[in-house]
Amino acid sequence: MKPQTLSFLLLFLSTPAFGMKVFDMNEILDPDTLKIKVLQDWHKVDGLIETRQKLVTINVGDLWPGQEYRVPIRMVVPAKRKAKGFHLTGGSSPSRLQKDTRPNVIERELLMGGVGLVITVVQEPGSYGQRELGGRSEERFAQTLNPRFKIQYWAWPAVLMRAITTAYAEKEHFEKGKVAASGGSKNGAAPSMAIIHDDRMTAVHATVSPIWDSPLRLNEDQAWKELRVQPGRRGGFSGGHFGPNFNGRVLDAGGTWKDLQKFAREISDEVFISRNLDALSKRGVDMLFHPGTHDMVAFDMAWGGKHHPSIPVYLGANSGHGKRGHPKTERDQQNKAGFMLKHFFPNKVEGALLTPPKIQHVVKGKTIEVTVTFAEGSEEESGRIWWIFDRAPDGSPNYLTQMIPDKQTMEIKKNGEQWRASIKLAPNAKRIDFFSNHRKTIRYKESPYRTYISSPYTRVKLAE
Repeated sequence: MKPQTLSFLLLFLSTPAFGMKVFDMNEILDPDTLKIKVLQDWHKVDGLIETRQKLVTINVGDLWPGQEYRVPIRMVVPAKRKAKGFHLTGGSSPSRLQKDTRPNVIERELLMGGVGLVITVVQEPGSYGQRELGGRSEERFAQTLNPRFKIQYWAWPAVLMRAITTAYAEKEHFEKGKVAASGGSKNGAAPSMAIIHDDRMTAVHATVSPIWDSPLRLNEDQAWKELRVQPGRRGGFSGGHFGPNFNGRVLDAGGTWKDLQKFAREISDEVFISRNLDALSKRGVDMLFHPGTHDMVAFDMAWGGKHHPSIPVYLGANSGHGKRGHPKTERDQQNKAGFMLKHFFPNKVEGALLTPPKIQHVVKGKTIEVTVTFAEGSEEESGRIWWIFDRAPDGSPNYLTQMIPDKQTMEIKKNGEQWRASIKLAPNAKRIDFFSNHRKTIRYKESPYRTYISSPYTRVKLAE
């Protein structure tokens, strides 16, 4: 037996990597273990709206015995009353949090309505001077497949949940209410995982981040066989379970492909929104996702559209990490603002957000006829369809780089209760991918907010 394989097995056997829960919720909910250090006590902050703010650092927990994972948290509440619930995000940095927060337009609306803000740090440790900690964590995870060692699986979602515990421990400044989290990339993935475990969380708005448990994410043999023969250099994200692909590092550390498959199977209930839809629905959780049509983390749109058409998504055409977007992408989209206002102030917002429509198609000779149908009374205002022929397989380099052509989009009209489109098929095309986007304007305090929803991303095989 190779020394590295023996090392992997010894660590693997000493750590309960499989069949364990990622989070101990008793630990997460315990304010006595926060080890709070006050950096700036409660103080008034003037501005367009007056607030009270406090900055602390907390111990999220130990990544491994003796290794604390500490982050700063800034809490913001209205100047003259308690906050009831709050908007939560990890999209900051330790240096930015040193300065008092100047709320943006929507944050001011939340504060005026009695909703607080809780801002923390969900970032790579190396981005704020702790590169060694990040490296040691990755090394331990590769050797053991223990999710506690993986910052992406344990630390980042735990940061958000522990931030809730921290805020609610401030009983003179917060009372329990709705907690809505938002963010992009790691700050989309972290709340999407945290909300599965923490029933104090009531909503998530996440962009360019994972949603569902596709075959690539589960390391299924056929999916990876197809991916490996695709041309081009595949990056470290496409094909990864819940983000960056760690398969190679685990194999180099002595693990096996079967270990990776077992890990993916047994942890997926803990991570993916798609595995928890019934429970989230029973809790009344609000969700909206902007995965991007060309994103290195959300690299499986065709699979998700087919298997989870009820998950609400908005697809900005040609969007994703580092992508510029299609010339006809909806520039007036205000989904996050509309989503937050509707979630926190449902009785004060005029109009309901759109829910995912059904999409159907029929191939007729040289055209494909597409029909999109919303629930009765939805009051959608517009329609536009997008399509691309012979797109490369999910997760492949060309999947990420082959854009929807500028001319392969058009406005569609409503015919009765349905939106209909007729698309001319390209000669010799073997398949076509398409989706449609639809606008609805809601109002809060007489101000309009233009929100959009997409039909499920659909792939149709046309020929062998």
